[in-house]
Amino acid sequence: MSIYAFKVKDAQGKEKAVADYRGKVILMVNTASKCGFTPQYAGLQELYHTFHSQGLEILAFPCDQFGHQEPGSNEEIQQFCQRNYGVTFPVFSKIEVNGSGADPLYKYLTELKPGPKGGEIQWNFTKFLIDQNGNVIERFEPEIKPEALAPIIKKRLSLSFGQTTA
Repeated sequence: MSIYAFKVKDAQGKEKAVADYRGKVILMVNTASKCGFTPQYAGLQELYHTFHSQGLEILAFPCDQFGHQEPGSNEEIQQFCQRNYGVTFPVFSKIEVNGSGADPLYKYLTELKPGPKGGEIQWNFTKFLIDQNGNVIERFEPEIKPEALAPIIKKRLSLSFGQTTA
């Protein structure tokens, strides 16, 4: 099993293969529009702006399992992200990340990288970093701001070009 075996649904409900991102560093994050961590969209967009041309992809998965903080439709979520944060990275269809209805991709992520309180996602804006070969290499809990990931992402991207970082 590999991260590339999964398919997800874009905001219009069309299947998208995670394998389409093969060779990229991927940051996957479950998101919400009415959460205390929602301003992290700005930090995620800044990471995307800074590192996308070097091979970073950010894949956002809206989730309404935590305090009903993502009540909107897929269309409303897209509008919110673009209007309030200028998001240009992909924001996929709303999913569940825990329980019997959890998306298979998130079941896989949480099995490989359980959190400090067990496998399940504890809240919105949990982030998973995947390397260019599809290996899930690290999990970051919501309190870790996207900007704190910049040095880690920069180093991971440089590995694909055979460069070293100080």
